[in-house]
Amino acid sequence: MIATQPPARDWKQIPLFAQVSDEEWNDYRWQLRHRLTSVEEFEQVLHLSEQQIADLEATLGKFRVAVTPYYASLMDPDDPRCPVRMQGVPSPAELVVHEEDLEDAIAETVDSPTANLTHRYPDRVLFVVTEMCSMYCRHCTRRRIVGGHESIASKEVIDDAITYIARNREVRDVLISGGDPLVHSDAQLEDILRRIRAIEHVEIIRIGSRMPVVCPQRITPELCEMLRRYHPLYFNTQFNHPREITPDSEAACAMLADAGINLGNQSVLLRGINDCAHVMKKLVRGLVRIRVKPYYYYQCDLAMGTNHFRTSVAKGIEIYESLRGHTTGFAVPVYIIDAVGGGGKVPVLPSYLISQAEHQVILRNYEGVISKYTEPDDYIDGECRCEECETARVRRGVAGLFDVPSPTLDDVWAARMQKVIDRKNIMADRHGPIES
Repeated sequence: MIATQPPARDWKQIPLFAQVSDEEWNDYRWQLRHRLTSVEEFEQVLHLSEQQIADLEATLGKFRVAVTPYYASLMDPDDPRCPVRMQGVPSPAELVVHEEDLEDAIAETVDSPTANLTHRYPDRVLFVVTEMCSMYCRHCTRRRIVGGHESIASKEVIDDAITYIARNREVRDVLISGGDPLVHSDAQLEDILRRIRAIEHVEIIRIGSRMPVVCPQRITPELCEMLRRYHPLYFNTQFNHPREITPDSEAACAMLADAGINLGNQSVLLRGINDCAHVMKKLVRGLVRIRVKPYYYYQCDLAMGTNHFRTSVAKGIEIYESLRGHTTGFAVPVYIIDAVGGGGKVPVLPSYLISQAEHQVILRNYEGVISKYTEPDDYIDGECRCEECETARVRRGVAGLFDVPSPTLDDVWAARMQKVIDRKNIMADRHGPIES
């Protein structure tokens, strides 16, 4: 059951924040210094029963807990099933380990040629610049590392990651993530951006941060002025429920958008929070209104202690069906399962192709209307004359299997692991060589 939206609370009426000035509240440094981390602090924001207090005491310490005062002020103090509260306040369900739970659910370490950097896809890398977040989401897939030491990456780790990016000319896209990279100061973040932007073959830089949602005070004119110096720059955030779209978060997104930064949203499908077609439709419509493009919604990963957040895959597909055709096309995010074992992002979509015959396909639309499309009978595959096709004549990905005689699963896995080894050996002078 999804909770309904209560009236917004005035943070000044919350006992814990009653003496806080407007200047302090709107300062992100104050927000980070005064995150809620104890039972006593949560008791001054939420109305907790004795059982709820006991549950909090039992769960604090298993995984790190910290909630910004701003995000805590969005919580319904009387409803444990409040969709904001469920994302920030720990539950005893986190202590239950299920057989399918994994420490590194998406095997990021497998594809790591140097510390804090994952190179899984051909032309892009994930660069984790900190383990610290402003708020620790209860569904976090990186909870094995995030918040462990609340530290930013060391100079040596950052140097090695940037050295790898500079050496590997495959890399054209760098995603700076964490933790949350915006816990860095503007100067610290700019140093990383400047060094990456100086690499000739890096075409775009992306930042992944939940700050616009959980601490919008962090998005300042000074930050945006700095960021706009490093275009093309993209910014992905994570709104999971319409209640998170507030005047403050809208203002933060507006500042980023006005600086020419393209904004995308990557939700996580969460039981009891947004596993509802109506809630998701309201969310994506709200996002495009504040100039944030719905990009993905993820099936909740198999991270330790997150089973209570997971839904069925059928629910994810149902939500996609409820959006496609029923709202603006670019407001429909792609449903993604991040494959266990390092398989990467797999789009999971309903099939709109019903049947196929020679030169004809049968399709259905979002309403269930059936139609036929006739293909040209003189089309010949492989007639492309672009420079790449003329030179290589090699198809990539699954399509490339058509060019391999009798491919096996072993062949595919061996090729994948050879790429991992080759990438690790780019840093052989730093970390030692890896043999096949």
